[in-house]
Amino acid sequence: MYLVSILFTSLALTPLLLKAFFPYFWKDAFYLADLVRILMKFVLRRRRKPSFMVLDRFLEQSVAHPDRSFILFDNKNYSYRDTDKRSNKIANALRRHSELRAGDTVALFMGNEPAFIFTWLALAKLGCPVAFLNHNIRSRSLLHCFNCCSAKVLIAAAELQEAVMEVLPSLREQGVWVCLMAKRCDTPGMEVFSDQVEEAPDTPPPQSLRSGVTFKSPAVYIYTSGTTGLPKAAVVNQNRLLTALAVLDSTGVTPGDVIYLNLPLYHTAGFLIGLIGSIETGSTIVLRRKFSASQFWDDCRKYNVTVIQYIGEIMRYLCNTPKRDNDRDHCVRLAIGNGVRAEIWKEFLDRFGNIQVREFYASTEGNVGFVNYTGKIGAIGRVNYLHQVRKLFPYVLIKYNTERDEPIRDTSGLCVEAPRGETGLLVSKITDIAPFVGYAKNSQQTEKKKLRDVLQKGDLYFNSGDLLKIDHDNFIYFQDRVGDTFRWKGENVATTEVTDILTLIDFVQEANVYGVQVPGNEGRIGMAAITVKEGKQFDGNKTFSHVASYLPAYARPHFIRIQNAVEVTGTFKQMKVKLVEEGFDPTCVTDPLYILQDGQQSYTPLTGPVYRSVVSGSFKL
Repeated sequence: MYLVSILFTSLALTPLLLKAFFPYFWKDAFYLADLVRILMKFVLRRRRKPSFMVLDRFLEQSVAHPDRSFILFDNKNYSYRDTDKRSNKIANALRRHSELRAGDTVALFMGNEPAFIFTWLALAKLGCPVAFLNHNIRSRSLLHCFNCCSAKVLIAAAELQEAVMEVLPSLREQGVWVCLMAKRCDTPGMEVFSDQVEEAPDTPPPQSLRSGVTFKSPAVYIYTSGTTGLPKAAVVNQNRLLTALAVLDSTGVTPGDVIYLNLPLYHTAGFLIGLIGSIETGSTIVLRRKFSASQFWDDCRKYNVTVIQYIGEIMRYLCNTPKRDNDRDHCVRLAIGNGVRAEIWKEFLDRFGNIQVREFYASTEGNVGFVNYTGKIGAIGRVNYLHQVRKLFPYVLIKYNTERDEPIRDTSGLCVEAPRGETGLLVSKITDIAPFVGYAKNSQQTEKKKLRDVLQKGDLYFNSGDLLKIDHDNFIYFQDRVGDTFRWKGENVATTEVTDILTLIDFVQEANVYGVQVPGNEGRIGMAAITVKEGKQFDGNKTFSHVASYLPAYARPHFIRIQNAVEVTGTFKQMKVKLVEEGFDPTCVTDPLYILQDGQQSYTPLTGPVYRSVVSGSFKL
């Protein structure tokens, strides 16, 4: 009887002891169990014959739930069956009217609309990889991105006709078949395609068309801004796409959920997490052309949205909207994304209610990721058992010299691991389970992301370029990025690309581009220190016209500083640290300063009052 009493007492005390000494025990255990479940599902799918791809998962959902809503867009409802048939029509029209063959890459130049999803599915059914072009890019950048993936076909939305016309001569020289999702176009060399699609049958194309597709075959190309030059095309192969099915599944999303997708489909978050994740769970997508803070919650109420995606900026924009009595009147239970600051996270929950926030860390081309499944405010993830054993996903944080922009190594030439609680560069071992495929037609940049001799001679790691910190409770925190890329409006901006564009202006001698912080804003906004050619003068109108023609809005320098000379290091690298620290305060910077004024379509002098309006938030950036 005494032993029984002890047993019952121990059982009663166990939850209290776990809560006191291991507060995250049950969350860790349940998350680990979920990961094992998902891993087993992935392994079983990899063993299926014929090979099982993401397209097959969509076809499964279309058979199992044909009438379930898949896409809600502009008061239109497309079921899984509708989507399947519409993609069949596009696939059959391409087979009939183009010379497209299985394995040929197709560039898709569209914004957020159902046709993007229909066309991608159609091309998957034809066994063709797809390159997602950012619909904001133009001229040189557009042509560069197209050429990166060796595409033989360009399919563009009707509203992007003018952008295509800018590069059409070059495309025609390459023999590219260009088609517009429109009913009319008088431009020679550009085919209209909408009528052909309507006339095509909706029967499935032969499965044999994709018989040559393997797990190592490219599935999609997603462009990412690097630290040097123009965007790079990250290769996402079929195996990587298959693993993306697990993301929403691991966060508890169910077939009954309605997911609000307002992030660009050409980006990793919108496509891999929002769209691919919805295909796995059989959920419904509410698709918007672009994010709108003023309409966000009205849409959520209208469509009974239960899951939202975010990047840090979206949270802040929502918190900056005027408060309403119905701020908590919605069905949203889960928010999934990355890049939100701790103070914005708290403000978001205080204002909009008890929404589970699942912050994660990942990159388009990276081979490691983390999820903050506990909801710990400010953390981007948590180290779990699979990470700790370092067998499935080996990673390490290493000491990094930010001044010299390189890892710190010991006397034997190996990297030095950062102690727990200190900031370090995240690197992840490249293995068969965690591969790094790299960038299309860019072996130099692919090699730059590899780091050798990390923990032992001859090993090979992926260099994330991100500085992280792991605390003593195993929570992971993002600290900063290394290199020359800064992030603004949720987009990565490569400073060298902006520099190249600025130096095309006839009066600009040199340009040094960097990102500066603005109080109350996520990320860093673009600023450029330039020198003017002898005998020339800075022209704000011409500068505005030039950057507006060549750069998307998020990449345009908002502040310009006129210098007598651009400072460089002994190895002729442009010095940015001091410029970043000095910022754009006219009381601290003696050089002439200018600010981008969209309303005046010019760069105008940055005066004290204008500076104060920017800092206070009354000047819209």
